[in-house]
Amino acid sequence: MQVADAAVDGTRRVLIAADKFKGSLTAVQVAERVTAGLRRVVPDLEVESLPVADGGDGTVAAAVAAGFERREVRVAGPLGQEVTAAFALRGDTAVVEMAEASGLQRLPAGVFAPLTATTYGSGELLRAALDAGARTIVFGVGGSATTDGGAGMLSALGARLLDADGEPVPPGGGGLASLARADLSGLDPRLSSVDLVLASDVDNPLTGPKGAPAVYGPQKGASPDDVATLDAALAHFAEVLATAVGPRAAQYAESPGAGAAGGIGYGALLLGARFRAGIEVMLDVLGFAPALERASLVITGEGSLDEQTLHGKAPAGVAAAARAAGKEVVAVCGRLALPPEALGRAGIRRAYPLTDAEPDVAKCIAEAGPILERVAERIGWDFLH
Repeated sequence: MQVADAAVDGTRRVLIAADKFKGSLTAVQVAERVTAGLRRVVPDLEVESLPVADGGDGTVAAAVAAGFERREVRVAGPLGQEVTAAFALRGDTAVVEMAEASGLQRLPAGVFAPLTATTYGSGELLRAALDAGARTIVFGVGGSATTDGGAGMLSALGARLLDADGEPVPPGGGGLASLARADLSGLDPRLSSVDLVLASDVDNPLTGPKGAPAVYGPQKGASPDDVATLDAALAHFAEVLATAVGPRAAQYAESPGAGAAGGIGYGALLLGARFRAGIEVMLDVLGFAPALERASLVITGEGSLDEQTLHGKAPAGVAAAARAAGKEVVAVCGRLALPPEALGRAGIRRAYPLTDAEPDVAKCIAEAGPILERVAERIGWDFLH
């Protein structure tokens, strides 16, 4: 079967707009392998690569692949140790990824710190973007090691969070239990004139059964007792902030996205951020619309196509935009856990999991690149030959 050519000059063009295969391939590598497989079938095929991300880890890499400049800065990691983190800059637009400073990948293997991990370094990253002249900051949040409600980030940007003795509270969500007074008057004044966009694929509130500690705390090593401690500490944090800044502090705690990345979404809302679905923001920033216009077939994907994919993950966002433009979409993935009808409703014509080419899951993870090339050859035969 052959897709109708959408390109103005009649040339077949494929747009590869896939996210990473977590633990196996970066989004850039996915695009490279798919391109290699397609060109075995159609050697002169025009392929455009636009690696995508939904605001979580890999967001800066996607921006850099799209032409942003990578900037590195030394900041505090989640345990307070110094790490080298990166943000992306193009003109006066910066893409900042909280996981670069405060992500799980910054913890030593097997080490978790659910009560003490801090987002201080994420605040330092935002400050570095301001120092670089950014007037628009896309703040991608996800993959965090932290559950501190963004308290560390606020402190790095000039807020004072003090205990009953007037001393700074300890780092991490657990330390917020001793919070007696919050003073946000010292926040970096440049924040008031910047367009700060909170980009996330989750819309959880700060606390409660669907809040950051209950839903995501266990992924960061939190025991049931830790979850209860963190939930109470974050609720207390919001109460103290309501005394400092008024009712909006309580409203923000209930707002969609407040619970993103251990509650750093809440801190970002306090800074004046507006919440948007991460993949929508990133497609805008990366220049997806003009690339889509040039394409006759779109290939998206991620490591696991499952129920979560349908709720704001990158492939769903790509497919929705492509369907609105009348373009055909297929997906590649490591593992497929969605029936054809669910894929169809999402705008994906067909999905190609690595497990179809290699049933051994361990081998799919270890040899994802070569197997993905074989899968891409099948797409070439099915859709382009």
